Amino acid sequence: MRFGREGFTLRAPARAEVLEASPIPALSDPRAAVREALERPLGAPPFRQIVRGKRPRRVAITISDFTRPVPNELLVGALLDALNAEGVADAQATVLIATGMHRPSTPREREEMLGAVLKRCAVVDHVASDASSLVKVSDDPPVSVNRLFLEADLKVVTGLIEPHFMAGYSGGRKGICPGLVDLATVQRFHGYRIMGDPRAENGILEGNPCHAESLRVARLVGCDFLLNAAIAHDRRPAGIWGGGMEAAHAAGCAQVGAWNGVRLDGLYDLVVTNGGGYPLDATYYQTVKGMCAALPALRERSTLLSASGCGEGVGSPEFTATMARWGRDWRGFLKHIEGSGVTVKDQWQFQMQTRVLERIGVERLLLATDGLPPETQAGLGVTPLPGAGPAPERVQRFLDEFSARRPDARIALIPEGPYAMLVAPEAVAAD
Repeated sequence: MRFGREGFTLRAPARAEVLEASPIPALSDPRAAVREALERPLGAPPFRQIVRGKRPRRVAITISDFTRPVPNELLVGALLDALNAEGVADAQATVLIATGMHRPSTPREREEMLGAVLKRCAVVDHVASDASSLVKVSDDPPVSVNRLFLEADLKVVTGLIEPHFMAGYSGGRKGICPGLVDLATVQRFHGYRIMGDPRAENGILEGNPCHAESLRVARLVGCDFLLNAAIAHDRRPAGIWGGGMEAAHAAGCAQVGAWNGVRLDGLYDLVVTNGGGYPLDATYYQTVKGMCAALPALRERSTLLSASGCGEGVGSPEFTATMARWGRDWRGFLKHIEGSGVTVKDQWQFQMQTRVLERIGVERLLLATDGLPPETQAGLGVTPLPGAGPAPERVQRFLDEFSARRPDARIALIPEGPYAMLVAPEAVAAD
């Protein structure tokens, strides 16, 4: 099971089902795959041809923030090399960390994300609340975007394509919106009505209002070249797609969907999942993704147990405050955000969690973590997994006891947590 940096192993009863996709083959030569994506892109001319045509003085390259395990050094290093080959120096490029509304990166995180690239060009965190770093590109509705990106002569977006519990898939347009936009735009992107739409879901792009809003803003801002990656279960690069923002992203999503889809033949009484491992499970905020990803496997009286590191706490100060106020009253929270007309930073994550709570209730949503005290967990709309010892031991004990107590129960384990894209039984029947 993914958990922190190391993960842990569960001994499952023989009748338990492991819900995981087939192994994703890692690329034998990732550098060659990146060169191929730059030289033979989808929906765009070769990257070097674009550079020759633009003769850029300033280049902006976006990367995802630290919560995504993107092979940034591989992607950005290849882009810089290709720029150098056309006479564009490293000093003319800026790497923009598309934080959206996440916190700025630390020096250690930058080192982990970019390695040797740090010594080649400037690296800047996007700050959605810093009006001086933004330029308005639309009045109705108002949208502002990072000035360094907008005013660059060559705009390149990188990122990771993986299942996303709101936007269908990550990557592509999300490197611009919400990655590089202003606070109000991020809040609108995550507003109550968009998050409340049932099509704002894992693996869905068609009709997904979250995807549509992100794409609308990204088209408005513009992107000259997209370079996205997908990773295998061991996080080695598995696929690289380059080219036009929409064409390359669509091709990557199709492949990632085929890799990560897990077709269910029924529902389960107990599902054991996780927060995705480090760096995703560093906070409770991100842990919600694994909970929502398990929804297709749950019936009304199912139990969902999620194991997550949460070593960095609950999440942002705003999310922490939201949970402190509403975590014990999720129904009141939904009524409040529906009527308030105001979107508070990170409230959308709890709104997504309420999808799980509407299905199974707080008492059946269990959290196993060593990163948060039980009294804090109890205010997060979950039931802390009781018992002594580290979280993996408590998960094993609960699994053993549940299996012994309910010998006929259907039990499922999701080793990849939020990275597994479950296809509900009714969807299987409709195929």
